[in-house]
Amino acid sequence: MSEGARPPRVLLHAFSTFKLGGPQARFVQLANELGPGYRHLIVAMDNCFDAGERLHPAVQWEPMRLDVVKGGALANRGAFRALLQRLKPDLLLSYNWGAIEWAAANLPRVVPHVHVEDGFGPEEANRQLPRRVWMRRVLLGWNGVSVVVASRNLERMATGVWKLPSRRVTFIPNGVDIPPTARPFSAVAGRPVSIGTVAGLRPEKNIARLIRAFADVRARRAARLIVVGDGPQRAELQALAQQLGVAADVEFTGYLKDPSARLVDFDLFALSSDTEQLPIALLEAMALGMPVVATRVGDVGDILSDVSPDNLCEPQDGPFAATLSRALEQQSQWPAWARAGREKVQVSYAKALMITRWKQVFDGQLHRSSAASKPLDP
Repeated sequence: MSEGARPPRVLLHAFSTFKLGGPQARFVQLANELGPGYRHLIVAMDNCFDAGERLHPAVQWEPMRLDVVKGGALANRGAFRALLQRLKPDLLLSYNWGAIEWAAANLPRVVPHVHVEDGFGPEEANRQLPRRVWMRRVLLGWNGVSVVVASRNLERMATGVWKLPSRRVTFIPNGVDIPPTARPFSAVAGRPVSIGTVAGLRPEKNIARLIRAFADVRARRAARLIVVGDGPQRAELQALAQQLGVAADVEFTGYLKDPSARLVDFDLFALSSDTEQLPIALLEAMALGMPVVATRVGDVGDILSDVSPDNLCEPQDGPFAATLSRALEQQSQWPAWARAGREKVQVSYAKALMITRWKQVFDGQLHRSSAASKPLDP
């Protein structure tokens, strides 16, 4: 380090897992863009650090394996608190409910803390669990923790249900790369139409809904389905495709280091989730210039309301199958939907906007001025 150079800020990131998912993919983007000015200590409650392979060599990061006690929401508080007292990072960042024990470990406060909420698992898809509401209210509210949320829906939840003060809650939307040009459209007449999705194969993503809708489509026309991602439901979903007689036309790619690279193989992107907030894969597809069909969950309705509102539906099997089929019959509209979607992402969800705001977070400046708590200008 040259004389007078600032030592890197030490950030301790607490995840439930460091397998590749939405929060982990965003962290990788940020760490790669912001470079060696930060030293990242990564803890994962399951001691899995697979997402680290996507970090650039210049990124200073260290996976920290812990002896995690399972079974109690506060079982690890003492050990985690001792670690915070020993390491004294410049900032603790905890991600979602799966890392809430770190908020408990930092009460009373040992180090500055930002808690990040990206969404919920299937157990909270339809309603908030009272015990978790109370714990968030106590652990985040009573300790004055700054909270970053990835959607307007979560912002409303944090202030209205968890009763956190609005001045401590900041909305920072996910952002994605905008390719310099939209991909050219290729006619699908005379070849199978390619429907695709990018998702963890978990219950809340409801890929089964997509496979059932695809089976309806496949009964009437040549089509293929590409499912990019892996997860605990993979074998079950492959069995469902076999049972419905479409296994030969459904590709399960498994885990990919760069899942977005397969987007170019899709004609249409489909999101079938029961719960989402601000899905990165959906934004990436729109940035590329691709029509999308999606369930109305989280902020997805706001995103598509002035892009292709008829391609939204409630998260139910019947409406989703009907919406997908209707979109496939309206291919003359695809270029218009694609242009509107790409423009939406350019204005509101570009990666450069996200990085500017997250640099404030990493630098500990999130709530040092009133301006820092204002939402991003479009």
